[in-house]
Amino acid sequence: MSTQVPVFRPATIVLTLASALLASGCAVGPAYQVPATPSPAAFKETAPAAEKVAAGWTEATPADMLERGPWWQLFGDEQLNQMAASLEVTNQNVAVAAANYAQARALVAEQRAALFPVVDLSATANRTGGGGDTRATNAYRTSIGASWEPDVWGKLRAGANSAEASLQASAADLAAARLSAQGELATNYLSLRMTDAQKELLDATTEGYERVLQITQNRFDAGVTAKSDLLQAQTQLANARIDQVSLVRQRAVLEHAIAVLLGRAASDFAIAPAKWAVVVPDVPTGVPSTLLQRRPDIATAERRVAVANAQIGIARAAYFPSLTLSGSYGFGSSATGGLFNASNNLWSLGLSAAQTLFDAGAIKARVAGAEASRDAAIASYRQTVLTAFADVENQLSATRALALQLELRRAASEAADQVEAQMLNRYRAGQVNYTEVVTAQTTALNARRALIQAQGDRQTTAVALIQSLGGGWHVAAQ
Repeated sequence: MSTQVPVFRPATIVLTLASALLASGCAVGPAYQVPATPSPAAFKETAPAAEKVAAGWTEATPADMLERGPWWQLFGDEQLNQMAASLEVTNQNVAVAAANYAQARALVAEQRAALFPVVDLSATANRTGGGGDTRATNAYRTSIGASWEPDVWGKLRAGANSAEASLQASAADLAAARLSAQGELATNYLSLRMTDAQKELLDATTEGYERVLQITQNRFDAGVTAKSDLLQAQTQLANARIDQVSLVRQRAVLEHAIAVLLGRAASDFAIAPAKWAVVVPDVPTGVPSTLLQRRPDIATAERRVAVANAQIGIARAAYFPSLTLSGSYGFGSSATGGLFNASNNLWSLGLSAAQTLFDAGAIKARVAGAEASRDAAIASYRQTVLTAFADVENQLSATRALALQLELRRAASEAADQVEAQMLNRYRAGQVNYTEVVTAQTTALNARRALIQAQGDRQTTAVALIQSLGGGWHVAAQ
């Protein structure tokens, strides 16, 4: 009795072996967990004390993809709103971050493609011959082939996970670039408007000094006052004009910085002077913990830990053999006419394996390096979280202090204005010398400028506080 031998016994053996390998496959990388970080119960710098109890915190986890509102609209300036809205497409730092994000997306697609077989089609035509009576022959061949590296040890999956975490980190970097550009724009623009207010104050002050100089000139010409009074008046006016020039230069620098942020040439960009809208938004001190969680730098740092964790699995996979399945099916013939006849078909199936037997500890060193890199990423993540808490506390402290300072600056300015008016009246009456007038005027001008500076500092600190909280927020309906 004859026994029929299966035609595709090699294929059966290969497929059976591959199935067994896949069934026994396992991931060699460590399971990822978000590192633990400090979780304070409340912002220390919030006030009053009752708000500290209400401003509770939950365990920090990045929620960077949550919706952010157009927070710059809180400052009530239409020109700022228009410029901030255009940053998305004009700022070059944002464009760099967007390109890096697109590159990370492409890398994810490339890593995921490694999980699937590679299929190729080939065709060859050769003619060979020799000297003498050697007859020239033709050889034609066409085939379709495939190769696949089964992810038995989880190396390819770890690579895909690493690329995915890198993509998420790039998305957070893009959000950070946007927030940084928005904050820098708002700070520069509000500082420019504060400079406009300072310039307006100095313009009015200079006009007053010019009138006082004329009065002093008349009194000197009449022999009523000494020449030293005239020289002091001239000096005071010159100093005020010097301050005007300094403010013009300061304004130009801010204007040029804004042009760069907007992707414009400084030579072709200008912002007309306008009234300063001294609006300081009331940033809620009892902000939910999710606002700090949404900081993009925290999201980036946490995703870098996930990337480093996946790299450990990739390094460990080198301890195990690499496997490759391959197969092809085609036709070969010496003439094109019969190339695709069934008798001319060719096929092959194969399984290859490679294992490193000795490398003097190179794999072990790479694994140790990957683990150390993960530990460094964890430390960096925790440091980022600690810095974020400190940023919020610093801005909350500054916000409270500046609010108190503003009231004191306002009171000091009002008092200095009264002293200046009294000294001018007494000087005209001949009761005091001009030195006392100059001192009173200088004190009054400094107090007025300090008041404007305090108002500007409150606005820029509000910007910094919003940035430290991760951008805009939405208050839940009560």
